[in-house]
Amino acid sequence: MDREKLMKMAGAVRTGGKGTMRRKKKTIHKTATADDKRLQSTLKRIGVNNIQSIEEVNIFKDDHVIHFVNPKVQASINANTWVVSGSPQTKKLQDLFPGIINQLGPESFANLRKLAQQFQRRETNPAQGEDDDDDDVPELVEGETFEEAAKKDSS
Repeated sequence: MDREKLMKMAGAVRTGGKGTMRRKKKTIHKTATADDKRLQSTLKRIGVNNIQSIEEVNIFKDDHVIHFVNPKVQASINANTWVVSGSPQTKKLQDLFPGIINQLGPESFANLRKLAQQFQRRETNPAQGEDDDDDDVPELVEGETFEEAAKKDSS
């Protein structure tokens, strides 16, 4: 390499003038495993234990389901904490419906009936939940204001 180029590079590293100590830059490489280790140590503190032989986990939201296939499940009954890790898929309730009927308990059938009734209402009356506020707004004629049109409609 050229001597002048080396001197420029050496000058860029110095923190002060000639004869001063070179800057010591320490590069810290963070990885996802460090975060995972910290999470696992926190979970150990609250007493989480692995639960084996779980094939799938379904988390029910309003009209969709978060579905995990072969997840890693950990639980702490005392802390009321459940940890489900794996790759989730978001699916509609109708897609999973035939496969989850046998997983429901007797108390869930009442909720299931209510849910089925809500879906039937949505299918038969799709505009049931919408409000039509267009009738309240008066139509304007060029040159009029909203206040004038409202006074005419109210009288």
